[in-house]
Amino acid sequence: MKQNLLKCLPLAAALLVGAAAQAQDTTAVKISNPNSLSTWSIGLNAGVLTPISPLGGKNDFSNWKANLGYGFYIKKQITPYFSLRLDAVGGKLSGDNSEPFDGGSTISSPVNAFETQLTYSGSLNAVVNLFNIDMFKKENAVQLYASAGAGLAGYKVETGSTSGALTDYAGGKSISELIIPVGLGVKFKLSDKINFDLGGTVNFVDGDNLDGVYRNGNDKYTYGYAGLEFALGKGEKQLAWHNPVALTYDEAVAAKRAAEALQSDLDAQKVDNAKLRTELNDLLKDTDGDGVADKLDKCPGTPAGTVVDGAGCPLKVPAPIIKESVIITESDRKVVADAIKNLEFDLGKATIRAKSNASLNRVAALLVEKNFSLKLAGHTDDTGSDELNMRLSKDRAESVKAYLVFQGANPSRIEATGYGETQPIATNKTAVGRQKNRRVEFTLY
Repeated sequence: MKQNLLKCLPLAAALLVGAAAQAQDTTAVKISNPNSLSTWSIGLNAGVLTPISPLGGKNDFSNWKANLGYGFYIKKQITPYFSLRLDAVGGKLSGDNSEPFDGGSTISSPVNAFETQLTYSGSLNAVVNLFNIDMFKKENAVQLYASAGAGLAGYKVETGSTSGALTDYAGGKSISELIIPVGLGVKFKLSDKINFDLGGTVNFVDGDNLDGVYRNGNDKYTYGYAGLEFALGKGEKQLAWHNPVALTYDEAVAAKRAAEALQSDLDAQKVDNAKLRTELNDLLKDTDGDGVADKLDKCPGTPAGTVVDGAGCPLKVPAPIIKESVIITESDRKVVADAIKNLEFDLGKATIRAKSNASLNRVAALLVEKNFSLKLAGHTDDTGSDELNMRLSKDRAESVKAYLVFQGANPSRIEATGYGETQPIATNKTAVGRQKNRRVEFTLY
C-alpha cells in the first residue's frame, strides 16, 4: 500500500540534498549589505483541488471534479537559491463514475461517488530556485522553483452510490495520513515587497482512503494555485531575488579594476621613491667627511679628524673654568651656631624677636664678606595639625631669609625650606624636647 509513496521519497530526498549543496555553495558568495535584505515572507493563494495527478497513474473514479482550494504559507529564505516553507492547504475533493473510464470500461461498485473535505493539511517543504532568468542581472523579475517536503493531512470522507446520496465513510471521524508534496512553480516580482506566485503541487498520500475506495493503491491529489507573496521585515529588497552569479561577476570586475588602480599607484610610488632617494643622497652628501652635509657646511674642506661645530667649522675649545674653593672656618661655624642658639620667634608666629637681630646681623655680614651659600631648614614640634606645622616651619625659614637679604645678603645664595614636624631631634612628649624640635637650622656651603 505504501509502495507508490516510497517511490516519491527519493525525489524529495534528491531535492533536499541539492538544496543543501546549493546552500553550501552560496554561503561563500558575498552579498552587499545583507542586513538590508528581507528573508521572511508569507503567502496567500487560491486555486483548484483535484483528486488526480498530472504525473499519471490510475484513478479510482472515472470522472474527477475540480473544486476550490486555498492555501497559506510562511517562508524563510536561507540563501538566494534555497528556502524552507511551511504550507497549509484546505478545500474539497470530489469525483464519481458518471462517465466511463478510458477505453470505455465501467466499474460495478456500490461506491460510485465521493466527497472529501480537507479539514487540515500542513507540510514543511524545501524550496529550490532552479535558476534565474538572466544570469547577469543582480536582481531578476522571474524565477522558476521546485519544492518537496513532508507533512500531515486530515480529512473527512463521504461516499455513496450517486453524488446526491453520500454518507460518512468513517462514521464522521477525521482520517489523518502522511503526505509527500512535490511541486513546481514560477514567481514574478511585482515590487520590492510583493511577488505574484503561480504553481502546483502533487500530494502523495500514505493511504488509499482519500476517496473511500480501496482500488488502485495509494491516493493522491493536486493543488494548482495562484497567489501573492509578501516580504516581511525592514529589508529594502528580498534575498530570493539577488543573483549571486551576477554579484560575483561584478565583484570580480571591481576587484580587477581595484588591482589595476593599485598597481598604477604602486608604479607611481616607485618613481616618487626613486626621486626622493636621489634628493636625499644629495642632501646628505658630505665631501670632507666631518659629519656636516655639504649643503649646511660653512667651512668645506676641513682636514680629516678635525672636531667641528654644527656649521662644519673647527670647534674652539673654551678656556678651563677655575672654580674657587669655599673654605669654611671654625669661626664661621661659631657665628652660625650663635645665630641658631639666639634665634627666637613669637609664639605660634614667624615674627623674629628683637633679641635675635644681633646674631643674625653677624651671619648676614659673613655671607656678604665671603659670598657663602646658606640653607635654612625650619622645624616644629608635633603640637597642632600637620598642615599648620608645615606652613609655620616654612614661614619661619622664609622670615630668616628675608631678614638676611634685608641686611645685604645675596638672595640667590639662600635656600629656605620647611619640614614641619617630620624631622624631630628630641621627644615631643616633654617640654624640653618640644623646645629643641622648634628650630631653624643653618647650613653653610
